[in-house]
Amino acid sequence: MKISGRILGLGAAALALGLAAPVAAQSLGDQVQKQMPSLMDIYKDLHAHPELSFMEVRSAGILAAEARKLGFTVTEKVGGTGIVAVMKNGPGPVVLVRADMDGLPVTEQTGLPGASTVRVTTKEGVETGVMHACGHDTHMTAWIGVARLMAANKGQWSGTLVMIGQPAEERGAGARMMLADGLYTRFPKPEYAIAFHDAAQFPAGMIGYTPGYALANVDSVDVTVKGLGGHGAYPQATKDPIVLASRIVTALQTLVAREISPLDSGVVTVGSFHAGAKHNIIPDEAKLQLTVRSYTDEVRTQLLDGIARIAKGEAIAAGMPEDRMPTISVAKDEYTPSVFNTPEFTEEMAAFLKTRFGDQRVVQMPPVMGGEDFSRYGREDKTIKSLILWVGGVPQAEYDAAKKEGRTLPSLHSPFWAPDAPAVISTATEALASMAMKLMPKG
Repeated sequence: MKISGRILGLGAAALALGLAAPVAAQSLGDQVQKQMPSLMDIYKDLHAHPELSFMEVRSAGILAAEARKLGFTVTEKVGGTGIVAVMKNGPGPVVLVRADMDGLPVTEQTGLPGASTVRVTTKEGVETGVMHACGHDTHMTAWIGVARLMAANKGQWSGTLVMIGQPAEERGAGARMMLADGLYTRFPKPEYAIAFHDAAQFPAGMIGYTPGYALANVDSVDVTVKGLGGHGAYPQATKDPIVLASRIVTALQTLVAREISPLDSGVVTVGSFHAGAKHNIIPDEAKLQLTVRSYTDEVRTQLLDGIARIAKGEAIAAGMPEDRMPTISVAKDEYTPSVFNTPEFTEEMAAFLKTRFGDQRVVQMPPVMGGEDFSRYGREDKTIKSLILWVGGVPQAEYDAAKKEGRTLPSLHSPFWAPDAPAVISTATEALASMAMKLMPKG
């Protein structure tokens, strides 16, 4: 993920100044701090017991139990392992607060106390460690913190709060499954949808926001390049799929370089190229796996159509017969739409957060090419105003040292990612709860 120059230019002294919240924010902030010891116990438990996508039974159970104790009406197994907790508190808007729950097939290497030691065998038969390498454990813990604050301050807001624990964000499927299971028909449909994601590119406790496009469309594309195999010593008697696939890989680079406007954004990355089994055998086929990123639906279509056109065109140029054309498969179940933060709503919430946390702690960020299926909650109904925030997770000392030494920090999905959990959880809890209360004012 790219980091804005504005963020990199912040010094430790300026950040420390920004971390001192204005007096008006102290009441809610004090409530958060009182909750932090018990919230950290929950965080440590969730971190030590991560679960893969659509396996989040234990995690969902923890969220559901906490919400029930607070007086929410809780429904489990929505869209698989998802939960929906509803609190009706008089007339007013419906606000949705979302947290994702799944971990990743990553073996933790942070070396910290309480590191995950969970190991599983995936459905593909691969034995692997499991880790909250994307910080979803902080998301769930802050979700509980928000639920507690909203329940304790019911006299300060009026409306309906819908809190969801979503499965399978890492597979781009959880939001789609919850919506398909009646999220907006079985439960109150929101007017606002809010969430946050921990960030590995700026200091802990800072808040980043991006009006408009914030994260990308994500497509997974499989290309099977067919050939005519034979002996490596007699290539003239074959149609080499490795050479053909290599031409396709090279030509695909022109899609972004020469066919997409320089004012638009796109990525076509070939992440896997598999072919052959022995030195002296030309195989019958080669397989490519691509990740394709974009922001607008128009650019997405242009890239996907271009991949199919280039693959077929190169096959024709190589003399392949019509029945040996490459096959293109776009994994529809893994498609994640781009996140579009409602611009006016985003600016309004950012201005509000600056009054609580200070201008130096709430900073506009550039969009990134990562994916997040939070996008679906706003896309499902364009009248819904939606916003996902970034909350910085890099410990300040580590951030300062990396900047001084010119070294790269661990990214999300890294086995070394270890956020400053107390800073992430306390900041996100206060930010989301205060936003929800602002959106549902009493009277």
